[in-house]
Amino acid sequence: MSGFEGWRAVPSHVSYEPLTPTALLDRAAEVHAERLAVVDGDLRLTYRELHDRCLRQAGLLRGLGVEPGDRVAVLGANSPLLLESHFGVLYAGAVLVTLNIRLAAAELRHILEHSGATVLLHDPEFAELAEEIGGGLRVVGPAEHERLRAEAEPHRVEADERGLMALNYTSGTTGHPKGVMYHHRGAYLQSLAMVAHFRLTPETVYLWTLPMFHCNGWAFPWAVTAAGGVHVCLRRVDPAQVWRLIDAEGVTMFCGAPTVLISLLEVAPPARGRRVAVAVGGAPPSPSLLAGCERAGLDITHLYGLTETFGPAAICDWRPEWNTLPVAEQAVLRARQGVSNLVSCTIRVLKDGTDVPRDGATLGEVALRGNTVMLGYYRDDEATRLAVPDGWFRTGDLGVLHPDGYLELRDRAKDVIVSGGENISSIEVESALAAHPAVLEAAVVAMPDEHWGERPIAYVTLREGHTVSPEELRAHVRARLAAFKAPDRYEFGPLPKTSSGKIRKNELRARR
Repeated sequence: MSGFEGWRAVPSHVSYEPLTPTALLDRAAEVHAERLAVVDGDLRLTYRELHDRCLRQAGLLRGLGVEPGDRVAVLGANSPLLLESHFGVLYAGAVLVTLNIRLAAAELRHILEHSGATVLLHDPEFAELAEEIGGGLRVVGPAEHERLRAEAEPHRVEADERGLMALNYTSGTTGHPKGVMYHHRGAYLQSLAMVAHFRLTPETVYLWTLPMFHCNGWAFPWAVTAAGGVHVCLRRVDPAQVWRLIDAEGVTMFCGAPTVLISLLEVAPPARGRRVAVAVGGAPPSPSLLAGCERAGLDITHLYGLTETFGPAAICDWRPEWNTLPVAEQAVLRARQGVSNLVSCTIRVLKDGTDVPRDGATLGEVALRGNTVMLGYYRDDEATRLAVPDGWFRTGDLGVLHPDGYLELRDRAKDVIVSGGENISSIEVESALAAHPAVLEAAVVAMPDEHWGERPIAYVTLREGHTVSPEELRAHVRARLAAFKAPDRYEFGPLPKTSSGKIRKNELRARR
């Protein structure tokens, strides 16, 4: 018998198991059964208890008529409900739809309708909002959830590793957000990449400052579980509470946007001996921010990615030889987006379809592919085709590659404003402004903001004979969009245009 024939003789089930994040909890419940898994105020759960709750949540969903492939939406903060749903919904064979609690009711209703969700689970603080947006859905509040779960039998459905696992909606970089389709394989591998890059172990105590509804918390619900670490829930980022939990629970790591770090440093306690690892994404950390974090005992690692790439596709992998460089040079290096993560393919930067030279100067569009790229956009084949024209996902971000292969972003191909880690579509805000009867046309661009990184500023041309105040326009936008999308400043007057009638946004940015 040849070696090839011998290999073929091995039963497939011996050498293959579907890659799915629920396998990580299965192992944790076996290996770390009595170890602490979740902290939420006075609530303390072991991995055995977390495993049982998640399996019973799957049974609960089955009892509600949820079939494999059905969509289950969750409206929650960084709570045990949202954490457990990252496993329970998957055990049920259903598709997890985490809702951004910062969005307006109309935006959330669109996501529920577009996703085709049939069940909506929610935390107690969102009961009123859940009822407002949940028309036609089976809305399950916390008390009913607890009762039904206690009555349910543990349940699981075998996963297809390339099957649809979750729908994560973009922050609306074009009018309506797009539903990004995640698969089990990508989530599993991204989890292992985070375990490796951040050296997660059973001693890891992870504080949930990053919203779990953002790209499924960059896969950390599954990564921390894979390592047998502790999840410390935090429903709202209150700087004083963050520092208290860091000391009280022995936190070793958290993630967030630069704005989170800025708020923490405003109330930072005296430097302590113990260090805390921090993964930062959404915008490059400034040199002054990095210096402040160093003094506060926070060790920063910069990440880069998109909803379409399960969160971090690139990591600014720190090289030991850089430790001897002057602090100013280290800050420049730390602010770069970095290299592909452990399970991603090498990052490409393309100009006219060709790779740019690694000279740190030639600008091109960032292109990605690999195990942690989305299946596509849900119910939007055209958008999928445009995003992946040739087997490489086009990010819409412009950057350069340095001689060492590290990526550095220089601009955005689209006019997206990144404010506190949240994407704001200039087109969406402009449309809301244009709906005001006094507005003839409007253009929205980003202005630098010390706290949020960027904030929108609106340039508005009024209709002849009309007047309106900035306060009125702000209220008008907030009535239609999430509050954080409303511009902070309003400038009135004619807009600069090209000969073809296009607004010169570059000139508007120069006015800031």
